[in-house]
Amino acid sequence: MNRYEKAAAAAVALMVLAAGAIFLFAPTDALQGPVQRIFYLHVSSAIAAYGCFAVVLLGGAIYLRSENLAADRLARAGAVVGLVFTTVCLVMGMLWAKPIWGAFWTWDARLTSTLVLWIIYAGYLLVRRLAEPGRQAARFAAVVGIFGFVDVPVVHFSVTWWRTVHPGPVIVNDALPPEMLATFLFTMACTLALATVMIAIRYRLETLAAGPVPEAAKVVAAVGSPDAEPVR
Repeated sequence: MNRYEKAAAAAVALMVLAAGAIFLFAPTDALQGPVQRIFYLHVSSAIAAYGCFAVVLLGGAIYLRSENLAADRLARAGAVVGLVFTTVCLVMGMLWAKPIWGAFWTWDARLTSTLVLWIIYAGYLLVRRLAEPGRQAARFAAVVGIFGFVDVPVVHFSVTWWRTVHPGPVIVNDALPPEMLATFLFTMACTLALATVMIAIRYRLETLAAGPVPEAAKVVAAVGSPDAEPVR
């Protein structure tokens, strides 16, 4: 096994342990019953998505400043993984909403802003796929990724900025019993570890897909301009 396979196996093992904590250690919620256990993965996936989109923000900013190709690949990897976790968050939320609210979906501020976040980064990846590969496409995508991050705090604070049917923050308000809080923190840590491994693997795939840097490109990078004197 190479290091990526080992990291993936470790991340899966952590998620299995997290599942054990969710179903065997955390107590059943007195009001919502077993369906409340979705909370642990639902919220952890949202936080992992925030982190992934922060990677897109950072990679895009570095690329716009220095046109570093590694930063651009990191941003693409972060967008793919972030979209996966946003999808998990939305699906888990819908499954949780049906027995509690009586409907899979409502145009609540939290749900709507999360859907907008998904659309923004799906659009980011669509731009990368459809646009002609090159500097212009990378710069445009970087701008989309940076401005798209504005929606992250909107999603996070939507339950305090507007009146919503979505539950308010329970972690900062000490609304969870110690066993539930410990389970959540452990699940969140495991999910973040999984997201980190997924980004690393996706970055590796992006690097392999890009192929080796042509010698001519190395020369251009070394001299700073195609019109500069030849390197001797």
